[in-house]
Amino acid sequence: MSGRGMHRQVFLLASAQALFQTVSVLVMTVGGLAGSKIAPSPALATMPIAAMFLGTAVATFPASMWMSRVGRRPGFVLGALLGVAGGVTAALGIWIANLVLLSLGTMLVGAYQAFAQFYRFAASEVADEAFRPRAISLVLGGGIVAAFAGPTVARFGGPLLEAEYLGSFLLLSLVSLLAAAILLGLKVPAATSAASSLANGRPWMAIVSQPAYLVALFGAATGYGVMILAMTATPIAMVHHHHDLSTAATVIQLHVLGMFLPSFFTGSLIARFGVLRIMFVGVMVLAGHVLMTLSGTGFGSFAAALILLGIGWNFLYIGGTTLLITTYTPAEKGRAQAINDMTIFVVGLACSFGAGALLQGLGWQTLNLALLPWLAVAALAVLWLGYRQRRLFKPAHAG
Repeated sequence: MSGRGMHRQVFLLASAQALFQTVSVLVMTVGGLAGSKIAPSPALATMPIAAMFLGTAVATFPASMWMSRVGRRPGFVLGALLGVAGGVTAALGIWIANLVLLSLGTMLVGAYQAFAQFYRFAASEVADEAFRPRAISLVLGGGIVAAFAGPTVARFGGPLLEAEYLGSFLLLSLVSLLAAAILLGLKVPAATSAASSLANGRPWMAIVSQPAYLVALFGAATGYGVMILAMTATPIAMVHHHHDLSTAATVIQLHVLGMFLPSFFTGSLIARFGVLRIMFVGVMVLAGHVLMTLSGTGFGSFAAALILLGIGWNFLYIGGTTLLITTYTPAEKGRAQAINDMTIFVVGLACSFGAGALLQGLGWQTLNLALLPWLAVAALAVLWLGYRQRRLFKPAHAG
């Protein structure tokens, strides 16, 4: 693919990423609040958000394997159309005050997310080796638009119709429809067929058991799980501490900026300092988020903590993706990517579903403090792989 064509495809993927993340951030902003309006128990308030991650976890493997046969564009367009259906279904759930129907709608949005998570891999497939880390970063950088659009659409749609948040989910459907239209113009090189993949690729256990694959997966899952747990709890915690929806939406906005603004230089940092160093810094930044939550429950404390949360996620997620693509061949990518993303979203599911109960039982600050052991294990894993690789590639001394 020519340089101009390569950049055009990355731009389309970044645009689709911006729209998808707008949908995802919208659900994260108002999903728990909408759930709290109709949930029979406060512990079930985050069920719509958990359902989104359940949809992603269930759909990720089938989405990856299906796209390995039919190609990226049909899969991505189908995913966006699932987002359209999810928004309408969730809106109907709000209209009739049915938590299960609201959650079914967000589950369909989660299936959209399952397809959209492969945008970053598609970027690596259209880019040459030199441009690849930057292409992944730029596509994820499309989420900067979502930092403004997601909370804004959620806030605008909240009081738009009689049933609160009904308008938010109808607007979600329109955003998803626009994404489907953009994705029709995408051209990604043909994927290896499933039959060829099975014939030429290693067994999935051989792929997954590689030390670099395990650290890439654990690092990305840590960044995603910690981020989802804290982000899901934030709007509910802020309302509990006497902040209004507008203030909570502003904090989510700043958080999403922290998630995606670094994408414009994360790829360059990885190229200069190495992927493991950037992943380790990501873990340290997430630890900084935890410490910042201990400073109080005012707007400044929430905002600073959520900005650090976003930056830490960015370094770990982009770093994990960059490390992961070095561990498999083109024939193995369907299984390798699917197992990675499915595992990440199972972790996200557990964290989003548990956020409401943990927040109620532990409180905002203790909930975050409990994340430190998880972060310590992630830091040790990255350091271990760095030590192992240095020993592996250490030049032999003449003797």
